[in-house]
Amino acid sequence: MIPRQPYAPTPHSYVPNSTLSATINLDEEVKLADTRTERDLQDSLAEIFSIIVTIDELEKAFLKDAIPEADYTEICERSLKQYKSLVADETVAKAFVGLEEFKAEWELEVPRATERIRVGMPSTALTASSGPATTPSTAGNTSGTLILEATQDFITFLDALRLGLLAKDQLHPLLTDVIQSVNKVTDRDFDNRGKIVQWLIALNQMKATEELSEEQARELELDINSAYQGFKSTLS
Repeated sequence: MIPRQPYAPTPHSYVPNSTLSATINLDEEVKLADTRTERDLQDSLAEIFSIIVTIDELEKAFLKDAIPEADYTEICERSLKQYKSLVADETVAKAFVGLEEFKAEWELEVPRATERIRVGMPSTALTASSGPATTPSTAGNTSGTLILEATQDFITFLDALRLGLLAKDQLHPLLTDVIQSVNKVTDRDFDNRGKIVQWLIALNQMKATEELSEEQARELELDINSAYQGFKSTLS
């Protein structure tokens, strides 16, 4: 018969460590962070994780027509805004590193969210509506106020470039205003409209304080001015 072997120390062989025992309280909640700063950082990273997953599921639902366009746009805009706000924090950004690194660390497979975050805007804001094509001249009910707002947004953006505003955080919001106001006026595509979208994506990839070079600024001004001319052609 094989003698039984003890699986744990016997009472006589175990000598308690009084120092260790004094530091362990089995009734005390285990803390993942020791300071408020660490807790805030963990909360922010957890929120980023949640936002990424939410955007991915939102994109899936929209592709399946499982969510109204207006609801999709509202939720997507809010989620992207929250994401940008979180990663703009210096401490969070240092721990986050980047989207690809964060995905790898947490084994996230979220291709749709990755693309939406790369673009930085809901798909509804970047593409012409799939509904019946209308123009101000044919619809007859397009508000003159909306046309004026779109025109002013184009001019404001071009003026900003001419005044030497080259940072991403200065230009991206203004160009966002352009595409959104244009979409309110017409759901038809027009010459160089795609240039607005391309530059929105390019600016979104830059760091907040990163600036365009003079050559990039000249190219951007040319492209947006061409888009402005294309937009005006839809009004005639």
